[in-house]
Amino acid sequence: MSKSWREKFETRKEPELKKLEKAFADISVGQTMLISTPAEIDEYLRHTKKGERLSISKIRTDLAKKHGADKTCPVTTGIFLRIVSELAIEQIAQGTSVDKVTPFWRALDEGSPLLKKLSMPAQSVLKIKNSEF
Repeated sequence: MSKSWREKFETRKEPELKKLEKAFADISVGQTMLISTPAEIDEYLRHTKKGERLSISKIRTDLAKKHGADKTCPVTTGIFLRIVSELAIEQIAQGTSVDKVTPFWRALDEGSPLLKKLSMPAQSVLKIKNSEF
């Protein structure tokens, strides 16, 4: 049986720094890469202002700076953003008001590959996003 979004959210507890021995994505050999956590991504999004537009690149840059790393892992950042998003969608489906869940939509736009993977229809996510402005 697969884990729930809540279980996935709670799996990784602490951010981790790794010095790369091989180049990976946009991270060079010898650079320090942060592997964040779903909880940290959640906290980051909760501290954004209503109507603020984010990119995964900005999230990665900000988190790397916070931890003194050169870069943040692009793969795990995307995975953790999905976990945070799906958990919020689950909470909305259970009756939690949109203004009480993590504002994951601030990190998504119409061209976001993640938007197409979510269990909430893209039009619904964009409707929430557009209602903030």
